[in-house]
Order: sequence, then structure tokens, then C-alpha cells
Amino acid sequence: MHHMDVQVLEKALEWAREGETLWFCTVLSTWGSSPRPPGSLLVACARGEYVGSLSGGCVEEAFITALVDGLLDKPVQCVDYGASQEEGQRLHLPCGGVLRVMIERRPADAEWLTHLEVLHATLLGQRRLVRLVTPASGRYRVELDEQASGPVVEEDATRIRVRVGPALRLVLAGISPVATFCAQFAHLAGFEVIVCDPREAERRAFDVPGVEVQNVLPALFIASGATHGATAIVALTHDPRLDDPSMIEAVRTDAFYIGVMGSLRTSRARAERLKRSGGLDDEDIARIHMPVGLDIGSKAPAEIALAVVADIVRAFRALAADETRPDDVLSA
Repeated sequence: MHHMDVQVLEKALEWAREGETLWFCTVLSTWGSSPRPPGSLLVACARGEYVGSLSGGCVEEAFITALVDGLLDKPVQCVDYGASQEEGQRLHLPCGGVLRVMIERRPADAEWLTHLEVLHATLLGQRRLVRLVTPASGRYRVELDEQASGPVVEEDATRIRVRVGPALRLVLAGISPVATFCAQFAHLAGFEVIVCDPREAERRAFDVPGVEVQNVLPALFIASGATHGATAIVALTHDPRLDDPSMIEAVRTDAFYIGVMGSLRTSRARAERLKRSGGLDDEDIARIHMPVGLDIGSKAPAEIALAVVADIVRAFRALAADETRPDDVLSA
């Protein structure tokens, strides 16, 4: 899940603690082109204010209009946006897309507040849960996710299952001009970004809004258990004193992407060094993208950072596609 979904849960908790009734929306499925994948979240209050995204604008407007007009008064209802050609044109859905959304109207009681707290902790933690919603009764609960893979959303005649896991996280091992641009791009792409660097001068010069900075050796942070399967770990300093220990610790995690900056020649030398002094084997080395990033001929720091973030997104989308093979596709 994206870091935007963390922001949705944080706002939902804030409003629920203030006693606000919430409209909690989950994208169930998409047909055609859609900017937000299944599992994406949006929360709104009775005033029509909202946080999150369903489509990038057009569906949100239709949803808020229906909310303000009092048309979304059921505990749970599923709405298909763009199902007709006329509606698709009116909502400006791209490529004739159709978006199915579960909309829950939830009063701010103790049960709902606890449920939101559990979901929020899951996005920030390490374990995966499944959220189970029964539209007919409006009931909901969570259970541990025992599946190693599978579609994010499954819907049948009586129940909806939504897999909830840690939000996408990028750990940057050390600060550099490339790392600064990388933090900016990744944050805009929906990642939770954490930068680790014990050097005071570098931390003082680093200023990227929305990015967490840790005064710690990157390798120590990585070894502390602060990563999960939705984490990318990248070292972009050209300083082997920071980069090499970070890679040694990174391959001991279940991070889905590990990379370090350097030329082909530097990368070959680093691989030998990591085997010799770090105790890594060929399987460990194969997990490390070095040189890091897509080969787009990048030279300037911003271009290198763009190539890095693009490759991380590519790897994550490939992993997600493998988890939702055609034989696992949810029923409409």
C-alpha cells in the first residue's frame, strides 16, 4: 500500500476521535486505465472534506456530491463508477475505465476507532492483515493474512476481503545530492521515505518536506528491524564506509529492492569486497542492484535519482503483477 493510505488512516483517526461520522472508501477493482490500484483508500466527513484518492479527481467529485446530497446513508454499499458509456464520459474516466468502490458509513464509536487504530498500525508495521467486510450486515473485522501472495481484493456474493500490509517504504542509506532528489521523487510517488545519516553537516543541509531523517548509521537502522517486505533500501553516497555495511545488512532483510550507486567497474569491485570482507555469497550479491537504477544514460544527480525511483517502482509493480496472476483475478 502507498504512504498516501497512511495519511488517510491518520485523518480518519483524527476525525473519529473528534466524534465525526466517516465515509471510508476502498477501491475494489478497476477495468481499463486507472490511476489508483485496488485497495486504495479515501476517507471523507459529512462536511465533504476528504483525504486520499480514488481516481485522481473525477470520481471523487461525484462521490462527494452524492455524500452531501445524502445518497450514501447505508453502512456499506458498493458503487460502480463509469459503468455506462454516458457516465464514463461525464466522469472523464480514461480509456473507458470502470471503478468499483466500497463505501462504508461509520459512526465514531469505540469499535470503529479501535479498528482504525489496528489498520494504521498495520500500515506502519511488519505484519499483514486481511480486512473482512460483509456488505449485507455492515459488519467488519480483521484477521492475520496467512497467504504469501494473492490479489489485494477478493469479492464474492456475501463478503469482501481486502489485504492490508505495510506501506511502501524507502530507506536511503546516507545523504548525497542524488539521495536528496531520490527522496523528493519517492515521496511524490507515495513512498514513506526514511533517510539515515550520522553526519551532522549532511543532515543540516538536507531539507525535503515529508521525509524522516534519522541520526544513525544506516546499517544500524537497517539491522534494527525497521524494514519489511514493502521496503526498498538504496545507498547513494559513493562512500563505502556507509554503502558497504548497509548492503551487508540489507540482504539479511526481506526488502523487495536493494541497490547501491556506482559504475560497472566500481560495482564489480564492491561485489568482490562484499564477498571477501562482508561474507556475502553469490545469492546475496544477486539481490543487490549495482549499478542501481534503470539504464537511461543518466548523468546529473536528478537524472540518476529518477532512474533509481523508476527502477524501484518497476520492481514493485512486477512483484504485484506476479501476486495477481490471471488465474487469481477477483470476480467482478
